[in-house]
Amino acid sequence: MTEIKIRETSRSRIHEVDFAHLEFGKFISDHMLVCDYYDDGWHEPQIVPFANLSLSPATLAFHYGQTVFEGMKAFHMQDGHINIFRMDKHYERFVRSLERMCMAVPPKEIFVEGLKQLVNLDKNWIPGQDDCALYIRPLVIATEKFLGVKVSNEYRFIVFSSPVPSVYSKPIKLKVETEYIRAARGGTGFTKCGGNYGGAFYPTHLARQQGYDQVLWTDAAQNKFIEESGMMNIMFVIGDTLITPPLSDTILDGITRSSLLTLAHDLGIKTEDRPISVDELESSFLNNTIAEAFGVGTAAVIAPVETININETDYHLPGYSHENVSDKLKQKLERIRTGREDDIHNWNCII
Repeated sequence: MTEIKIRETSRSRIHEVDFAHLEFGKFISDHMLVCDYYDDGWHEPQIVPFANLSLSPATLAFHYGQTVFEGMKAFHMQDGHINIFRMDKHYERFVRSLERMCMAVPPKEIFVEGLKQLVNLDKNWIPGQDDCALYIRPLVIATEKFLGVKVSNEYRFIVFSSPVPSVYSKPIKLKVETEYIRAARGGTGFTKCGGNYGGAFYPTHLARQQGYDQVLWTDAAQNKFIEESGMMNIMFVIGDTLITPPLSDTILDGITRSSLLTLAHDLGIKTEDRPISVDELESSFLNNTIAEAFGVGTAAVIAPVETININETDYHLPGYSHENVSDKLKQKLERIRTGREDDIHNWNCII
């Protein structure tokens, strides 16, 4: 087992948090994991009080985009234990992102043991309310001080956490985006690198000025096929089938997406992992065959959609209830993550 040195804070900030009125990302827990890569190797991991970093303005991460992150959650279990959900799959995606960005990959042992010890140390920060969790943010940044364009030889692995509610507590409005793109084939769309998110801000800003919450991204080649919803994967219930766009190098391999497809199979819900065009989506509204649309992701879990704008026309979805596919999937997922239902897929990492 990797030895992780721990230096606890002498002054917790937990008293500053109003757990009854959480805002996503506003409060940061007391500690962070830090581990540096240099001289071709990872060095001693440490858990230290959360604090600012001291970096040179010439640090490569500031200039050429070598920054990758993950998003995970920890939950209180019904029996009092703590669960970090699907740690292995998050690590696998982290590795794929880092490798695509030519960055050093933290060893799995440091990732797993570091997260376990960090979450256990800051366990009092895990909210107890429904739909709330401790959001965990692992990231790696290029830390070499060098102004030329190059792959960094030095990196810093950091993990910190934040008590959060789910985002999009109310149904959202989407606009199908056919001018700007999120990702193109051969690019980095399947990774969680900073540039993917920064590049999406402007079209999202324009959509919000028009009264929408997010954009519904289409493919870069033709703007013909649906890909993602803002920072989430997207699912539709059309007829008796749950449909979601297939994974590719332009679509993020969402952990929530994967989990919900598995649970849909467990519940006997018909699923199709296939391309869905803007024309097909519009026809489903015109023919009254679409029953639901919802974004899925770690932060939101499930974000029901109430309106989709296609070619300057707003199409509205029926109201949501506990009979909806999305609600059934969400409730089943929550029962598994909190230990109220058997974890037959071995997704939970209990500490």
